[in-house]
Parts: sequence; C-alpha cells; structure tokens
Amino acid sequence: MTRDISRDTARTGLALALTSAITFALSGALARPLLDSGWTAGSIVLLRITIGAVVVLPFGIVALRGRWALLRKAAPTVVLYGGLAVAGAQYCYFSAVRTMEVGPALLIEYTAPAAVVLWMWLAHGQRPGRLTVAGALVAALGLVLVLDLFAGADVDVRGTAWALAAMVGAAAYFVISADERSGIPPITLAAGGLVVGGVLLGLLGLLGLMSMAASTDAVTYAGLDLAPWTVLLLLGLVTAALAYTTGIAASRRLGSRLASFVALSEVVAAVVWAWLLLDQLPAPVQFLGGGLILVGVVGVKLGESSVVMEQDEPVLV
Repeated sequence: MTRDISRDTARTGLALALTSAITFALSGALARPLLDSGWTAGSIVLLRITIGAVVVLPFGIVALRGRWALLRKAAPTVVLYGGLAVAGAQYCYFSAVRTMEVGPALLIEYTAPAAVVLWMWLAHGQRPGRLTVAGALVAALGLVLVLDLFAGADVDVRGTAWALAAMVGAAAYFVISADERSGIPPITLAAGGLVVGGVLLGLLGLLGLMSMAASTDAVTYAGLDLAPWTVLLLLGLVTAALAYTTGIAASRRLGSRLASFVALSEVVAAVVWAWLLLDQLPAPVQFLGGGLILVGVVGVKLGESSVVMEQDEPVLV
C-alpha cells in the first residue's frame, strides 16, 4: 500500500511539475511581441505577477482556513519566497537579457538544479550519488543543445552577474517550495509570494529602479492579432497563477532536487511555444537536446535512492 501511494504521489507530482514548466515556458513567447511593440520587461512582469496575485489570493485565504497564526509564523518564509523566487528571479532575469542574449542568460539561470543539489549537500548533508551527478551532466548538455549555444554567444560580465542572481532566485523557488516545515498550504504560499513579489516589483517601478513603459498596439501570434490586455491576462492567469501554484504543489510531492530537474523541461517547452506562436522553428540539434534533458531527469529520479547523508546513511527523499 505504501508503495502504491508513493507511486501515485510521484505521478501526480510529475504531472504538476510538467504543467508548471509548460506554463512558465509560455511567458517568453507571449512577452516577445509585447516587448517588440514598446512594452518594457518591468511593466510586463509587474502586471503578470499582480494579476496572478489577485487570482490566487482568494484561494490561498480559503486554504488557510482561518489559521492566521500559522501565516504569521510563516511570514519570513513567505517574504523570502516572494522576494527571491518571485520578484528577485524575475527582475534579475529581465535585467540580464537587457545586456546579453536570451540563450546564455537562460542557460545560466537554469544551472539552478545544480545549485539545489549543492545546497542540499552543504546545508542538509544529502550527498548526491553518481547517478544523480550523471543525470545532472546529461541534462546540462541537453540545455546547451536546446539553446543552440555552440554557434557562439556574446556574454558580458554585467549580464552574467544578473543571470547568476536569477539562478539564485530560481534555486530558492525550488528549495522553499519543497519545504513543508512551515505548515502553510502550497496555494497559500503561492498567493503570499505573488503578493509580496508584486509589491516589491511595484516599489522598484515607483523608485525608478525598473523601467516602465506600455503600448496599446495589437500584437500578433501565429497570424492572429490580439489586444495587449488579452495577452497580459494570459500571462497573469496561466504563466503566473497556474505556474506558481502547480510548481509549489509539485515540489511538495517530489522534493526540491527532482522538481528542479523536471523544470528543465521548461526550456524545451519554451522552444515549442516559440515555434507555434512566433514561427521560430527549432533546429534538429535542439530536439536532440530536449531528449538529453529527459534522459537527465530520468537519471536524477533513479539516483534519488542513492542520496546519502555524510554519515553514509541512506536517505529517502
């Protein structure tokens, strides 16, 4: 019975993780035409997070069931999540792509799974096994192929620093999402994080630290013209509200290490969305990279049972 429940939990967790990755991946393809029409990254991400917060907040309050003391106790976790995983990761990533190409910035941010493995080792003594390390290396190679970086990329120091900061935010997203010690429901954590992230991003805009501009021009996807507010609603509802809530629920079931590696499929999904909506057809090498990412995720999953404590005692995660 325990084995069946474990399998069901794993299947549900994987389905939620893939949903989160696919919906997060849609944000890039939706945002690109907005950026080209005169919107700034700051304006887009602020409205995206704000809309997501408005949608998720009522559900987060209901899930709390009046346990406000629990929320007060978990306030530092919620603030940390909103600051690092929501506002921090978003702001730093878009700051990176202002001075460097999107591909290298995305690759640097998605070294987050390796950072998670390192954090779990240093902070919790969970030393990864050989299969986990091998899976991480295969997935990393897959990312390089998907992003087609062998053609060469112009990477600058400033942009790299911002991308590394975004990586820290992404790693924090997986670690905090998987931590159940606060006792706060996943959707409540998502709601609180989105609210905190929206407030912080709003302050950045008000202080002039984040460029803000908008346009009323229609934007085109696969030959279909859409009003910018329609696209912003999709960004808020799908790539923020749905993506963050399913991501936290997945991390609670899979743990931060495995959830972070499954999230690598976001890069593959981003390529597919760009193909469908923007007619950016992936190269064959990118499809090969996607296959390697999947192989890497499988390797990490199989290596979960080989994670050991520093005292070499097996740990089930």
